[in-house]
Amino acid sequence: MKKLTTSVLAVVLTSSFALVNAQVDTTKTQDIEGVVVTALGIKREKKSLTYSSQEVKADQITKGTTNTGNVASQLSGKVAGLQVNTNNNFGGSTNLVIRGYKSLNGGSPLIVIDGSPVSNSSLSGFYDYGNFLSDINQEDIESINVLKGAAASALYGERGLNGVIVITTKNGRGKNDETWGVTLSSSANFGVIDKSTFPEYQTKYGGGYAGDDYNFGNQYTNYNDDASLGPKYDGHQVYHWDSFDPSSPNYGKTRPYVAGANTPIEFFDTSSNYANTISLEKGGDRSNILLSYTNQMLSGIMPNSDLRKNTLSTKFNFDFTDKLSASIYSSLTLQDTKGRNETGYSDNLMSNFRQWWNTDVDILQLRDAYMRTDQNISWNRKSPTNATPAYWDNPYFQRYQSYQSDDRTRTFSYASTTYKFSKNVSATAKLSYDLLSMLIEQRVAQGSVPRTFGAGNTNVTSGYSKQNIKQQETNFDLFANYNFDLTDNLDISGLVGGNVRRNQYESDYASTEGGLVIPGLYSLSNSLGTVLPTSETLNKSATASLFATASLGYMDTYFIDGTYRVDKSSTLPKETNTYGYGSVAGSIVLSNLLKQDWLSFWKIRGNYAVVGGTASPYQLKNTYGTLGNFAGVVLFDSPNTRANSELKPERSKEVEVGMEMQFFKRRLGFDVTAYQTKTTDQIISLPVSSGTGYAATVFNAGRIDNKGIEVSLNATPLKSQDFSWDVNLNWAKNVNEVIDLNGVDNYQLGAYQGGVTLNATVGEAMGTLRGTDYTYHENGQRIVRANGLWQKSPIKVIGNITPDWTGGVRNSFSYKGLSLSFLIDVQHGGDTFSTDLWYGYAGGLYADTAGDEFRDPSGVVLPGVNANGNPNTTEIGNGALDSHSYYGYQAKGYGNAPNSEFVYDASYVKLREASISYSLPKSILAGTFVQDVSLSLVGRNLWIIHKNLPYADPEAGVGGGLRSRGNSIGILPTTRDFGFNVNIKF
Repeated sequence: MKKLTTSVLAVVLTSSFALVNAQVDTTKTQDIEGVVVTALGIKREKKSLTYSSQEVKADQITKGTTNTGNVASQLSGKVAGLQVNTNNNFGGSTNLVIRGYKSLNGGSPLIVIDGSPVSNSSLSGFYDYGNFLSDINQEDIESINVLKGAAASALYGERGLNGVIVITTKNGRGKNDETWGVTLSSSANFGVIDKSTFPEYQTKYGGGYAGDDYNFGNQYTNYNDDASLGPKYDGHQVYHWDSFDPSSPNYGKTRPYVAGANTPIEFFDTSSNYANTISLEKGGDRSNILLSYTNQMLSGIMPNSDLRKNTLSTKFNFDFTDKLSASIYSSLTLQDTKGRNETGYSDNLMSNFRQWWNTDVDILQLRDAYMRTDQNISWNRKSPTNATPAYWDNPYFQRYQSYQSDDRTRTFSYASTTYKFSKNVSATAKLSYDLLSMLIEQRVAQGSVPRTFGAGNTNVTSGYSKQNIKQQETNFDLFANYNFDLTDNLDISGLVGGNVRRNQYESDYASTEGGLVIPGLYSLSNSLGTVLPTSETLNKSATASLFATASLGYMDTYFIDGTYRVDKSSTLPKETNTYGYGSVAGSIVLSNLLKQDWLSFWKIRGNYAVVGGTASPYQLKNTYGTLGNFAGVVLFDSPNTRANSELKPERSKEVEVGMEMQFFKRRLGFDVTAYQTKTTDQIISLPVSSGTGYAATVFNAGRIDNKGIEVSLNATPLKSQDFSWDVNLNWAKNVNEVIDLNGVDNYQLGAYQGGVTLNATVGEAMGTLRGTDYTYHENGQRIVRANGLWQKSPIKVIGNITPDWTGGVRNSFSYKGLSLSFLIDVQHGGDTFSTDLWYGYAGGLYADTAGDEFRDPSGVVLPGVNANGNPNTTEIGNGALDSHSYYGYQAKGYGNAPNSEFVYDASYVKLREASISYSLPKSILAGTFVQDVSLSLVGRNLWIIHKNLPYADPEAGVGGGLRSRGNSIGILPTTRDFGFNVNIKF
């Protein structure tokens, strides 16, 4: 491992302001300090909780940072034990993991809004379409409570395996005088490239692969090569790529042989993000209503990238009588996106810029060439007489013509009614519906470099595809709440009920074949070849559940909780599709027993819980897919993975203990938790002999253990009438180990370029990176082969994506109306393989590749020893190299260097958030209808204080889920984001 210390409504305001009537909260449930929302929307006093949870209020999510458009990313560094990975893809995914990976499939926490589950699945491949939590309007959020352990999430049954994030939405508030409160708010944010996350190019050598060689004579540059290992720049007159472009002012002319004046960093735009909200709210004795509309407009750093999002939501609470009440909530999100960036290796502009760039090229001259002609005039022409691109399109042509687009509609609604039979017993019925539909279109413009595309998976120079996706979930809950005082000192509360859930996923995919007949007409009917049958997918599943809870409290000091839930899943065989799990937990408020002036609160707690997981649809019986039509006969094929009719549910058992203490009137306090989790019977596909007719079979196999500690600390070091300084710290360490894989030592989770793989390896933490390493002599030195190059080892573990620990600390200062806040976010440990440097170093692209090791390795003697232990004295290539063989003998070239040379420590320390706010004194506003005015400057990702991965952000991954870690390949640079807000209340 290498160490280095247009939209429905556009209300665009240059500042942000809010107009709100002075209000009195008339809702029945008041925002009482110490009351949190837990599983199924149950409100409980925090002191009675017998498990670990951590609440984040709305102002902690939104006020200290820019609006990212994805609330998940704004949880970074704010919750102990919650790992947040935000990639740099435009509109891309944010990955959430609570207490480490428990499943070989990765797994993200369940998202619950006002007690009802919603989808947070992510969709990523060649493009990253984001995780669907981004559809939730952050302006609707009152608070977020993270239920970390199994005891906290057990009521959600088989969906609680990876923890639960509970989102509570705002209620309408206002004066009890039939008046409406009106709120207008907006924000304007801008992002600029953090140059430390983008390549620094060498400028001494030109394009090519063979040292001093010119492919077409020394009067031409090596524009047909996508590496920068060519002749040294000497300023002599040569024909560049644009010398052959009739539209160019350089047509037919020579120019000095020097590096391009403008590198690809000039390709990027300043990103912008405008978010504007209007809301109406009203509250009375028996009802309240909140209506909200938000418009958000984003443009990315890549040309021709735009996202338009419009969200409309409403929430209505009404008491029909003293006994009967109802709540209705509905939100609708319409999102149109154009120009997401490509991910991965092939046909990705960022792979071009980070791996296979020719330093002769001036990026702005490419821009001018495209803008003059709208044609694919590439720097990478094959020869002086052949303008066909050898490997790469003009990047502007690719961005403006070979772009993707997607339209997404998301609606989430619920309606609930509650009847109070008495002050002790009530019943609630609730129906919720979550629907997501998407239309995804991809385009390859006529004249592009040939690429694999479409249903036929053939090489084409033009094409079009479209995919329709529909995903829906319906939940019906019916449960009774009870609350009794058994004696003056003993009370019991809980609920009994059930849930019925239906899930459905549909996808239709079709594409042109062989290219387009008419250039620029993107329609399936414009296919040059016969369109293959539409690829159709339909998945349905159902789960029925019963559950019960009981909570005992004695003298407001001793608390005992118990839960039990039974699920019946349609995706498991009849013999094992009904399964139950529960939890038992207790806590003691010791500060009620030991009363001291300096001790504000002291509680200890402990619990044991079991949760589970079910299979994906259609893993019990083999199904068949169509291969299309051949000579009038429709062909079908069996799957590569054999189904298993004997599957059983996954199981996860957890023990947790914790303690909370507050001192000196809550000026200082902490919450510490320790846990141990064992997850067994994982449902995965393991390889089998090809003689069976299959490549893999679905099994219950594998056990993963997690143990760890979480700490949150609060302190107020200084406090006076006008000044306060508050500190909030979160820290967590998770130790993960793969214990068993049903007799298999290693299970491959993913594969990268260069032969590196992501794995679950027995005896190691989940997420091992496997590849080649150096071979070491018993004296600890690297072994050098007879040709002067280092000897590589067989495939072995060379890294792991799991961090050693994560943390965050926020400092907040306030003096009268002035406030300052900043958040430091830290990840320590974890590894990533840089595919970008694996290829980019070999291609002589980066600033540190200008030496002989890459240019002329013939005289280089590598440090190390021969196999016999004697010091190495052999020159690379035994001193018999010429310029045509240099490329094949680079010690750190991808053909010779072991994979481990490009595995880097993924640690980072970031100034994640910062804000300065000022509220006008009340004396200035006296006599006006304005109650409050505040102005804010906000920032995000302002400074990467420390990182070990050069030229890239170690946090940035390829997509969602397991794609979020372990491979730095073709990723966008990180941006430093700045914003300005103004808030006015009256």
